[in-house]
Amino acid sequence: MRAWFDYDSQSNERTRRRNRHSYVARAWRALSPPQLFAGSFLTLILLGTVGFKTLPGLYAGPALSWLDALFTATSAICVTGLIVVDTATYFTFWGQAYILFLIQIGGLGMITFTTIIISTLGRRLSVRHETLAEGPAEIVPDIGYRDLAWAATRFTFITEAVGAVLLYLCWVPRFGWEGAPWPSVFHAISAFCNAGFSTFTASLMPFRGNVPLLCVVMALIVAGGLGFLTLEEVYRWGHAGRAGRERRFRLSVHSQLVLVTTAVLIVGGWGLFTVFEWGNTLAGLPLVERLANGLFASVTPRTAGFNTIDYGEALPSTNFLTILFMSVGGSPGSMAGGVKTTTAALLVLMAWARLRGRMHVNVSSRTLPRDTINRAMSVFVVAFGIVTAGIYGMTLVDFESVFASATESGFLEHMFEAVSALNTVGLSMGATGNLTAGGKVITIVLMYVGRVGPLSLAAAVSRSRKRGNADVRLAQEDVAVG
Repeated sequence: MRAWFDYDSQSNERTRRRNRHSYVARAWRALSPPQLFAGSFLTLILLGTVGFKTLPGLYAGPALSWLDALFTATSAICVTGLIVVDTATYFTFWGQAYILFLIQIGGLGMITFTTIIISTLGRRLSVRHETLAEGPAEIVPDIGYRDLAWAATRFTFITEAVGAVLLYLCWVPRFGWEGAPWPSVFHAISAFCNAGFSTFTASLMPFRGNVPLLCVVMALIVAGGLGFLTLEEVYRWGHAGRAGRERRFRLSVHSQLVLVTTAVLIVGGWGLFTVFEWGNTLAGLPLVERLANGLFASVTPRTAGFNTIDYGEALPSTNFLTILFMSVGGSPGSMAGGVKTTTAALLVLMAWARLRGRMHVNVSSRTLPRDTINRAMSVFVVAFGIVTAGIYGMTLVDFESVFASATESGFLEHMFEAVSALNTVGLSMGATGNLTAGGKVITIVLMYVGRVGPLSLAAAVSRSRKRGNADVRLAQEDVAVG
């Protein structure tokens, strides 16, 4: 009788395990590609937070609270760079190494790592994984998602290694042969991933006179913000030219827009930032250093987070221009955030076409799809709504008194903070360390939304609809506009 009871209990337990496994499998298969994408970053953030609370030897003093651990993990995984504690003094070498590890995996992303691992094992990617990774293949059919994943990983580690060597040569006179390696490796990875974390309390302000150092950091920031698709295309374009082929590799319209928009923003910002701060934060510097720091101020808002000037002392015109540059950010498929250079370019081109009375947007002898234009408008509108809600939320929870502390300068600080968080920049006018618990929560949410992307997050949380009801056209009626 007892043997029969034990056998029946074991059978029931096996049945329950199979049911649980079947439920988990069904739930996993039910996840859409946007949900997997958003969930991968959320999982990394939670694991990073637990690591800050459980791993030994990370702190020079007391451990971070759960909220500060979540804030730091989110900032590192989302390659933002906003900090509530001083990275240089609060963490030990192992703590800084852990932050660097989170920056690296957050910069490349779980999808890239998964593609590399599955490809290495010789297995085929699932349909949902291909859907996540195949976006570039739709823009440039000659470049597949596997090739792009391998190229992204290879280019990342090679560029970071070269950058670390160059930074090492720049820092040897200051820190010696033994003291220069760690800050060189840390800042090379942080710059290429557009993270903005620094092992120095004042970021790169103590090295504003080291022009070669600033040039190396700027080159890493720009390379990390161009996007792997554009970098791979430029590589193939240059390789085809050296090979002397009759038909050279044609850059896609996507890469042409990325390169032209990036150049316009860097050069235009260089002139404006230099003029604005010429007699302020750049005063007293030699001519070459003024020009170098003006160029750095144009590069770093998109979206690295390093600074060579104190934005708390900068002019309001400079800080507002920085907000605009942070909102644009880098390019699709890169380490950078923002609405992206292509989105800004498409909106300008659409406005120019409409002013000229043209219904289609033409670029480089090509007509851009209307769906792409509509998607760019959606990205801009959704991002504007989110950052507006974030700014308003900070004015509610982070001012000591809405009427007593809501000064113009205080509002600009919190606007600067919210835009920096949503666009994963990491620059601050000094408000991050003084954020209340509510302000930290809002900043965490903004950093996560900015890294995942507003439209991707919206697709992840929205309910799936049947294909037949996805786009229903009803009777048409016009409204007045303008």
